[in-house]
Amino acid sequence: MALISRKSFQLYSSSTPASRSALMTLSRRLNFISGQRKPQNCSSVAMRMMCVKDKSQYTFCRKKHVQLQMQSHSVNEAVHLCGDTRNCTKSNNVWMDEQSFFKRLNSLCTSKEILYFLSSLEVMSDTMASGALQKISELEVDDNGLKNPALLENEVFRALCFQFEFESSKLSNTGLLNALQALINLRVDPQSTLMTTLLSESEERLGRGQLTAEHLCALGESLLELEGPSSATLEQIVNHMQERDIKSWSPREIVMVYKILEVTVREGKQWQSLLNRLNGVTLRAVSQLSPNFISVILNSLVVLHQTRAVLLVTALCKHSVQHVPYFTDHELVNVLEAFLYFGQKMQIFTEALERHVPKSIHTMHPQTVSKVMQYCCKKMILSKPIFDAVAEGFISSADRLTTDQIAAYVIPFGTLNYLPPSASSLFRKLETVLHTRLRHFQPHTLLNLLHSCVLIQRYPINFLPKIFSPYFLQKLQAQPPSLNRVVMSQLTQLFLTVTLECPFYEGPKLLSKYQVKAFPTPQSSLDVHLFKRVKTGLLDLLKKRIYFASEVSTPYFYVVDIEIKLDEEGFVLPAAQLEEVHRRIALCVDGQNRFCAHSHNLLGEEAIKQRHLQLLGYEVVQIPFFEIESLQNTRKIADYLHKKIFPCTYGLSN
Repeated sequence: MALISRKSFQLYSSSTPASRSALMTLSRRLNFISGQRKPQNCSSVAMRMMCVKDKSQYTFCRKKHVQLQMQSHSVNEAVHLCGDTRNCTKSNNVWMDEQSFFKRLNSLCTSKEILYFLSSLEVMSDTMASGALQKISELEVDDNGLKNPALLENEVFRALCFQFEFESSKLSNTGLLNALQALINLRVDPQSTLMTTLLSESEERLGRGQLTAEHLCALGESLLELEGPSSATLEQIVNHMQERDIKSWSPREIVMVYKILEVTVREGKQWQSLLNRLNGVTLRAVSQLSPNFISVILNSLVVLHQTRAVLLVTALCKHSVQHVPYFTDHELVNVLEAFLYFGQKMQIFTEALERHVPKSIHTMHPQTVSKVMQYCCKKMILSKPIFDAVAEGFISSADRLTTDQIAAYVIPFGTLNYLPPSASSLFRKLETVLHTRLRHFQPHTLLNLLHSCVLIQRYPINFLPKIFSPYFLQKLQAQPPSLNRVVMSQLTQLFLTVTLECPFYEGPKLLSKYQVKAFPTPQSSLDVHLFKRVKTGLLDLLKKRIYFASEVSTPYFYVVDIEIKLDEEGFVLPAAQLEEVHRRIALCVDGQNRFCAHSHNLLGEEAIKQRHLQLLGYEVVQIPFFEIESLQNTRKIADYLHKKIFPCTYGLSN
């Protein structure tokens, strides 16, 4: 007899006089029972079990809530209520103390078992009843909603709901709010009188200041689920929170406050004072946090832009390492986003991912894999275990990926200049997918994907006519970031690649108006300290500054770090001389930022530059940081450069 929809109460007007009389008698009986003495050990209002047989049907609301529509009852339907609770004893199983109740409840594995267990009791506290509802919601609800809508037709379930509705003012705070949360999870229609009654009672108690911190958090969680960030009551909850001593809050309460603050701050409200206190309390409680709580708090810190909470962020990131195998896909995405947002990079976290991802690649959600690859790409982390596993995952699941996910899987291979053992199968699969779904890719996504391929000498010859077509270029221009310098540099590098490395290509060319005059060289790509040491060593070696030039622009879009010119006999020419130049040496002064993190593997952009310079006729000499950083003085650097640039001998032109 769980009256879950508004239409339930139309029984008073639409049913027969006899059935109306029966319901009114039942209502009076309930009022009488609620005033009886509670059994010993029962700390809150006693819930009486009633079994009412009726016919009912369910319909699904648009938001996956279940609405129960009641039909008229016959006056002959049996209603069973407990008698005087003073006669209840443990021996006949009609009363059970809360500790024993919850121990038994936690041992049950299905809602059917729980409801059968409840039917054996004639009286229970409201906290026991709400606990049972919560346990049922845990078992019966998954990501797709309520598994078995027929559950709400069960007589015991309906009896509980009936009493929660008509005894709402006499419920304990815990019983009231736990029941509200459970019924929300069970997708009960939020417009039903049951839900509106419980919500109204909760808000009245909030206004009277009767809710503890724990209850405030529970109500906030329910409001977020039921009404979303538009709930006006959330701000009232935060105001009450500010008045409480947060030092004694449990991890669950801490997490809930962060979630509420996410919403209120988005709505333009500022609670930084409360946030500062909350961040301090959370820092001391980090070791007690579950994987879910770590993920939620890190996500909240990102949303709330808590860039000054450095100690808390660092502690949470360190603590997350041990939980990597236990994070859900969604939780791991939140953690990775926090690492990216706050600039965190920990070798132990990477190692944890290296252990986890290869084992889980075939069960991980593609969006999680995409985020792992984004993390590696942004942090320049070339993790061969991760990349090899992702390559295998792509080969087996590419047909099920979205176009953005395809790009997220593949682009890091080019960015970090790495070909996995399964490279041939990987790019065969990519070509097949592109042939099938080329028109589904957004223009900039497609350009980024194909550009990443040429970085590692995988040439998308069949797709370049589309890229260089006026129609595609117009589409690029029409969408952000339009044809900015980065986009035009990618187009130019694609064109230069097919010109130098694919002489058999006979398709459309890239019009000059879409080409850059020089590829942009980010200031951060040049290690100024290393560059200065190399120039000092060259000066000691060549004796005069006129014999080499630095940061030289070439007619071929690239900028050479240091250029040395030689004549036909091998003598060094002044850098300004334009005639009789027989050989050009390009020194690539490669600092750590041109390599993958903790690696001697060049990044894709630098690798293609050196490859193209060689094809353009330069003698490329790489000066990597790890070969020169241990040299202590200018003389040793000059000797190193002598062996590197002129392995046999050298001379100066007069």
